[in-house]
Amino acid sequence: MIFTADQAERLIAHQRAYYFTGRTRSAAFRKKMLRQLKQAIESNEQAIYEALHHDLGKSDFEAYVTEIGFVLSSISYMLDHLDEWLQTEAVKTPIHLQPASSWIIREPYGSVLVIGPFNYPFQLVMEPLIGAIAGGNCAVVKPSETAVHTAAIVKKVISETFPTEYICVIEGEREETATLIQASFDYIFFTGSAEVGKIVMKAAAERLTPITLELGGKSPALVDQTADLAKAAERIIWGKFINNGQTCIAPDYVLVHHSVHEQFVSEMVQVLHRFYGKDASVSPDYGRIVNQKQFDRLARIIQREREHLFYGGSSRRDDLYMEPTLLCNVAWDGPAMEEEIFGPILPILLYDNLAEAIHHIRLLPKPLAAYMFTENKQAAEYFIENVPFGGGCINDTISHVGNIHLPFGGVGPSGMNAYHGKTSFETFTHAKSLLKRSTAIPMRIAFPPYKDKLKWIKPLLR
Repeated sequence: MIFTADQAERLIAHQRAYYFTGRTRSAAFRKKMLRQLKQAIESNEQAIYEALHHDLGKSDFEAYVTEIGFVLSSISYMLDHLDEWLQTEAVKTPIHLQPASSWIIREPYGSVLVIGPFNYPFQLVMEPLIGAIAGGNCAVVKPSETAVHTAAIVKKVISETFPTEYICVIEGEREETATLIQASFDYIFFTGSAEVGKIVMKAAAERLTPITLELGGKSPALVDQTADLAKAAERIIWGKFINNGQTCIAPDYVLVHHSVHEQFVSEMVQVLHRFYGKDASVSPDYGRIVNQKQFDRLARIIQREREHLFYGGSSRRDDLYMEPTLLCNVAWDGPAMEEEIFGPILPILLYDNLAEAIHHIRLLPKPLAAYMFTENKQAAEYFIENVPFGGGCINDTISHVGNIHLPFGGVGPSGMNAYHGKTSFETFTHAKSLLKRSTAIPMRIAFPPYKDKLKWIKPLLR
């Protein structure tokens, strides 16, 4: 049954009524809810493993490190720091406003909407939900309809832990998502493709609803002639093929200096064999494509780039297996460079000088992540200063997402706003600015008639 606009508004009204009781605002309540969520996740750990394996072929290790453990660690961090973040922040008051005091408080938004994607279907709904709870909000969670088994366990965990007037899960297809994004939520947090992100942003604009968009893009990895090629190959292969390449910050393509190209590609093949064996289809650590639609899209890229196929390329549609695939000497205007790949296909391009490589990177939309492998400090600084991207690493890939002290988010077409750690708390709260003026002293200088008061005010405002 379709979830209607009237149902959405009734749910929001129900949550707002609960929010305006004030129950969600105390530190004690927020921490109690976070502890309950943590306990529920731990109690359902085995079921979460099974769901992630059904949906994406994830191993238990990968499921724990990138999803379950990631979320549990985030909850622990919130519990450790929430009291500190909820403290009123006193700020200075300029002399021309004295006597007065000024301060900032973090105010919850109210009822917030969290929409998750299929690629990390547990982590990427729970992580923003943690921020929403820590911020003192009520929430509606819409998990991905593509990862059906994980969506079911997300609903189970949340529905058995929280009342719907506080946190509610709405399952469904695109129609339900379309209904939700047009409803009167106080905040929308969306993770997914740029194409759908535009639709969400347009719907939010109709109500001037504040939003966070966590999108993606073609994230480059650049390997220069000074790089430790063995370590670069290991870290790029790991970052690319974890979750079968279905990671928003995975290296989408590699730029390698022509002088080390052959050695680097050889290293990559050795790493693939070491990580997944010569037949990755039997590796317990190698996942699967989420569905046939995504599989067919990726298969078309391989078919169109057949002349550049260096390694891999085989696939089985019946079990959604796609071999780790390396494409060499790919052209900037080739099929593999038309859109974010989001799968186990890695195009490799050559470059002669760093400025040329960066010029080409900047012709593409600003990516969510970027990586450079180099032992040249000046080259790394040049890369960081001249390539716009959301976040990234030097001599590694994707690890920045695991540092809870770093904000995570895109820029422009790869997203807006950020979260993780304290930034999640800030994202799901409004910084309310306040000034309290003394009534003991009159404010005559500020009031008309002004006459020759300007000579007194000018020195104060210079």
